[in-house]
Amino acid sequence: MTNASQISVHALGGPTAILEIGGLRLLTDPTFDAPREYVAGPGRVLVKTAPTALTSAEIGPVDAVLLSHDQHVDNLDIGGRAYLGQVPLVLTTASAAGRLGGATRAVPVWEHVDLPRPDGSALRVTRVPALHGPEGSEPLVGEVAGFVLSGPEAPTVYVSGDNASLDLVARIAERFAVDVAVLFAGAARTPLVGDAYLTLTSAQAAEAARILGASHVVPLHFDSWGHFTEGADALTKAFAQAGLTDRLTLLHPGERAALTTT
Repeated sequence: MTNASQISVHALGGPTAILEIGGLRLLTDPTFDAPREYVAGPGRVLVKTAPTALTSAEIGPVDAVLLSHDQHVDNLDIGGRAYLGQVPLVLTTASAAGRLGGATRAVPVWEHVDLPRPDGSALRVTRVPALHGPEGSEPLVGEVAGFVLSGPEAPTVYVSGDNASLDLVARIAERFAVDVAVLFAGAARTPLVGDAYLTLTSAQAAEAARILGASHVVPLHFDSWGHFTEGADALTKAFAQAGLTDRLTLLHPGERAALTTT
């Protein structure tokens, strides 16, 4: 378990990671299926290209799942759905909670849930807005959540979910002094919204880091799926071009980093 001044990020592949912060273990967007194809709609096939670094049985106990959304298989696959039945709490959107039931809890935008920590304090999880594509695509892509984690003697952490809007990043930066940004990148593209991107491009991820002023940036959602069009090399290049290489922590599936903040 990490110290209060740290967050540990264990990347498992795609959008899935274990976050250890303030004595708690959180899991983002569970995806545990083996590599395979999924029919996502007429003319749309999503391909998982690599296994998740840990199986659901190997994750161990978690205090909560941060689920950005349930309507796309690359953020909640078949194995991930089964896994939700094993966890005590799933924080997500109202639409996802309505579809999933069980331990899911809807959190409205800008509202929060306080998770009790072992020291008697709380880790606050605030729902923040996310736009999963260009302006006006909401009826096609559905509702998506981002999250900000904060609390005494803990870093403030932004988990973007599948957000493609830098305007929303700027709104979040107005409300929170973010220490660590966990950004879903990958420049995802599918025929659902034509040539538009569904998540941040690498250049946008670097710009989001600048807007937020975060001392550490950990990208997720850039590997293990065929519709992610920009990977580790593009992220490395974009952060270098932005002069932000020292902020970037690039993890491949199975890798872990403990990030200390002041």
